[in-house]
Amino acid sequence: MSHFVDTHCHLDAPEFGDESAVVRARAGASGVALCVIPAVAVANFVAVRALAHRQGDAYGLGIHPLCTGEAQDDDLARLDAALAAHRADPRLVAVGEIGLDYFVEGLDDERQQHFFHTQLQLARKHDLPVVIHVRRSVDKVLKHLRQVGGGKRWHGIAHAFNGSEQQAHACIAQGLKLGFGGAVTFERALQLRRLAATLPIEALVLETDSPDIQPHWLYRTREQRAAGEPQGRNEPAELPRIAHVIAALRGIGVDALAEATTRNAIDALPRLAGLLALSAQAPDVA
Repeated sequence: MSHFVDTHCHLDAPEFGDESAVVRARAGASGVALCVIPAVAVANFVAVRALAHRQGDAYGLGIHPLCTGEAQDDDLARLDAALAAHRADPRLVAVGEIGLDYFVEGLDDERQQHFFHTQLQLARKHDLPVVIHVRRSVDKVLKHLRQVGGGKRWHGIAHAFNGSEQQAHACIAQGLKLGFGGAVTFERALQLRRLAATLPIEALVLETDSPDIQPHWLYRTREQRAAGEPQGRNEPAELPRIAHVIAALRGIGVDALAEATTRNAIDALPRLAGLLALSAQAPDVA
């Protein structure tokens, strides 16, 4: 069986309720060796860390751009303190989920840029990779990466990448891997499928963004939902099927894709190497 890393899944989300252990077991049975669970706000730092330890996974700590409106002014200091407190935790693999969002209306742009810029600085301070939300924001994300990076390449992932080919190569030049998930399974996603097929394989990592970004077989249209069909809930067990779609687009075997994307995930988030070596053992206790 091929083994995969789901580099982005919110297993602490309320959609999973008390089913996270069952969901994670189902993922393991499907070949998902490791999941990365990013925080989105200070309020869920403890939850994602505990979940990662309980289930033998990895986690990130960060403040999502969509959460910056509700964030307190001292939350960046609290993030700094949490990163310092858990610096020796091998399951802490990144600062994330952080970034910028220009799809959702009503965000305070100055505030979300301040939070993103400062979190990039904290990633440098604590020598951690970044997991970045880039929804309609790639160019501004790149500007901040260049400003904070000072010419030094980053480790990390541009999560749910859906930009242009030029933007893809600019992210790669900064050192980032590009996350591909359920969106690539839609035949109408022509540009995204071209990127998945043609970008250097060294640039790709796999993700589900569970419970969101459903693959086409789980997605229900507005009309279907209005007729009573429930929206499908995405979960890490869908990753191998998503991988089969990407492998077919590239004309390679799924085993080759699994091996390459696992290697890429380790390059993006180096602490994953040690965790993957331990993944066959029983989960530890926080």
